Formats: sequence, structure tokens, C-alpha cells
Amino acid sequence: MSREKYEDFKECIAACHACVVACNHCAASCLQEPHVQDMVRCIALDTDCAQVCQLAISFMAGGSDFVPSVCRTCAEICQACAEECGKHDMDHCQQCAEACRRCAEACRPLAQ
Repeated sequence: MSREKYEDFKECIAACHACVVACNHCAASCLQEPHVQDMVRCIALDTDCAQVCQLAISFMAGGSDFVPSVCRTCAEICQACAEECGKHDMDHCQQCAEACRRCAEACRPLAQ
């Protein structure tokens, strides 16, 4: 992959990495909540989001021709996760929602 191409992806790779960390932390923290059954959708979206972000990182790092498709899906899942996490008052959910919003914003331009 050319240096220029990597530079184009650098910001998005960083946002995806931060989102993976936030989603994994959020899912683990949700499992410790007293009413964990209320957190099922949040945990499921955290897991989906972390997985798609990791995939996007791999595709961008390898300079795949499928970066636009993966980034489009990544932005969609990140947005859904941000909306769900944003419904919960816990710090880990609010921090995750913000990381997901930033990641979705970083992925959208690459999804063109």
C-alpha cells in the first residue's frame, strides 16, 4: 500500500481502534451491572461494533479494494451502537457512545 493511501486511512484506523477498546470495555462493564438483562442489546451491539471495527482496521491496513463497503457497514453499526449506548446513563456507555460516534464520522468519508 502506498504511503499516501495509509495516510488517508490513519485517522479512521485510530478512531476504529478507540471504538474497539470502548466497546469491549462497555460490554464487560455492562455484564457487571445489577440489571444485566436490561443491557442485552447494548452488549450485543458493543460486540458487533468491536468486531466490525477490527475488520475495518484490517482492511484499511491491507489497502483492500473493499474498504468502502466495510467502512459503510462499520459506520452503520457504530451509529446503532452509539444510539443504544447513549440511552444509558453509565459512564462506560456514554464514553462508548462518543467513541462510536467519532468512528462513524471517520468511516463515512471512506465509504464513498
